[in-house]
Amino acid sequence: MNGYVLALDQGTTSSRAVLFDSRGAMHTVAQYPLRQIYPRPGWVEHDPMEILSTILHAMSEVYEKSGLSPTDIAAIGLTNQRETAVLWDRETGQPVCNAIVWQCRRTAGLCERLKADGLEEPIYRKTGLLIDPYFSATKLRWMLDQDPSLQARAEAGQLLFGTVDSWLLWNLTGRRVHCTDYSNASRTMLFDIDRLRWDEDICKALRIPLCLLPEPVGSSQIYGTMARGIPGLTALAGIPLSGAAGDQQAALFGQGCFREGMAKNTYGTGCFTLMNTGSHSIRSASGLLTSVAWSLNGQVTYALEGSAFNAGSAIQWLRDQCGVIAASHDVDILAESIPDNGGVYFVPAFTGLGAPYWDSYARGSFFGLTRGAGKAHLSRAILESIAFEVADLVHTMNREAPTPVSQLRVDGGASVSDFMLQFQADLLRLPVDRPENIESTAMGAAFLAGLAAGVWTDTAELERHRRTERTFLPQMAIQDRNRALDNWHTAVDLSRQWGQRYQP
Repeated sequence: MNGYVLALDQGTTSSRAVLFDSRGAMHTVAQYPLRQIYPRPGWVEHDPMEILSTILHAMSEVYEKSGLSPTDIAAIGLTNQRETAVLWDRETGQPVCNAIVWQCRRTAGLCERLKADGLEEPIYRKTGLLIDPYFSATKLRWMLDQDPSLQARAEAGQLLFGTVDSWLLWNLTGRRVHCTDYSNASRTMLFDIDRLRWDEDICKALRIPLCLLPEPVGSSQIYGTMARGIPGLTALAGIPLSGAAGDQQAALFGQGCFREGMAKNTYGTGCFTLMNTGSHSIRSASGLLTSVAWSLNGQVTYALEGSAFNAGSAIQWLRDQCGVIAASHDVDILAESIPDNGGVYFVPAFTGLGAPYWDSYARGSFFGLTRGAGKAHLSRAILESIAFEVADLVHTMNREAPTPVSQLRVDGGASVSDFMLQFQADLLRLPVDRPENIESTAMGAAFLAGLAAGVWTDTAELERHRRTERTFLPQMAIQDRNRALDNWHTAVDLSRQWGQRYQP
């Protein structure tokens, strides 16, 4: 049968289309950048129409470059930046406003009010999430509050809400399908992860009409087919859209972490560490989150997750805002040009700190600068900060999960850094496994779609398609590692103190 699967990977800074063959190998790739919009400090937005157009352009380019016929492509899978919120008009299909990106902290005040109203415990118990601006619910509430007419239009069924997966599926199916998979739904702060449905009490507390929300569905099933008449994509009409998952859950699946206790970290715009906890939806005492990892053949798998909001974005900041480096790989060259960090530490809290701190007000900070510090020290401190963030997440996870992490599988753009991954292994004192194909997010979406379409039979077959490129083993002396972690935690404490002193 036709053995190719097209994966759509809509991320925070770009939209990509990746064509995989039946062996899980990448055949063709296309990528388009996505503009970042910063209306105010701590606010981050995207244009939903640009999200859609970049995906369509990537799909069209991949198909044209591939040399395949439409009958060669069995299915299309989708993975996406997760908590980013989109609100649009059901009739016209036009967004009501810009999408509010997962990084945006504009609803910090609303989150504080929800906590004061006593909603923290029931929301955590039902959704597995802490009340935080990170998640979609308060973003949606903020959107509806910007125009007095929007609440009435929402209640009348004239508006639709969704995370990016819903927005794309609705458009790709010719405005026929309004759904979201369980993994994305579980990141909205509106979804009961045990009952697998929108929670009426939480929606009522936030005055969010249920008719606004997409239908929650499994991660590997046929949702609909590509619509006819999409410019540049008419040849793909009728191909089933049959897999969807939030980007981090898709990466966990693409990394082959199918068994309980297996874990991965994605070094992307942020850092996201996920552990497969099987059928157990764990509630953490230390700020970790529980989400649906995926639903396959009617069986739900859960994941324990820790997120750091800024990782690769710190490298981009050094390049784009500061001009210290010309290209991202320069940061490795500079970091390796000096024997140590010279006592310089960096906390990448541009948009606050995620797990295990959950501090919306912490601010990005350098510590330990001297007249002898130069761009090599800044570069090294930024790479080390990413590894420090992940170490915090894994150490917290190992204290709470029944089965501790014994190996960390890694992917994402920044995982090409040998220096950072070696430092990561030193901090964790665990093997760090980098696969030959670090595009685990797109691969996970392809695997989920291909399973539903019959390209692959089961996860055992998928495991054979993952190959390790390099394993990094701990080398640093234990006393040096412990000293580095102590210094990092001191820097984090100071960045949080400054954030409390200076609140916009």
